[in-house]
This record gives sequence, structure tokens and C-alpha cells, in this order.
Amino acid sequence: MKIEQLRFLCKDETIQMTDHVYKKSRQRNIKFDDIKRCIMYGQIIEDYPNDFPFPSALILECSVGKPIHVVAGVGDGLLWIITAYFPDEEKWENDYKTRKEHKL
Repeated sequence: MKIEQLRFLCKDETIQMTDHVYKKSRQRNIKFDDIKRCIMYGQIIEDYPNDFPFPSALILECSVGKPIHVVAGVGDGLLWIITAYFPDEEKWENDYKTRKEHKL
């Protein structure tokens, strides 16, 4: 997936947010504008071409305040926002792009 696809659809009339992202965003104090900014200015750090029902990607944006991750997909001419969260330093390296390896 290309970030340009996501940005092209990042308009109020083409964004679809799941119930999950509404609930979790409220709990995490993430605003709709934070999600849009992440898509418009962030970068794809993981691609999920086989996600169901639509291909999706994990996007990172960290130019303002705390780094944020947004998972978004494209399908049926819409931008589907699946989840948004602040990356956990226990799970992500300092660049917030690389997952930490879990040692058993």
C-alpha cells in the first residue's frame, strides 16, 4: 500500500471509523485531527496486504507531541480507520518504527 492512497482518501466524507477506534480513541484521548494528521504527514512502517476485509497499513507520525500509530485500510473507495494508539515504549524501539524482540 502507498501512503498516497491513504492521503487521497483522507477527507471527512471518505473516512470511515470503526466502533473500535471511536471507543479506543476516546479512552486514549486521541482526537480525530490527530488521526488525520498522522495519515497526512506520517509514514507507513508496516504493510498488511492480506488484512480482511481490506488491505491496511500501520502509519507513524511524530512531528507534534507524542508519537502516534494509526492502522488504516482502503476499500470500497473509503479510508477505514481501524485503530489509533500511542506506541508503548515497552513494545517499540526509540524510533517507534521497530518492534522490540521479545525474549523468552
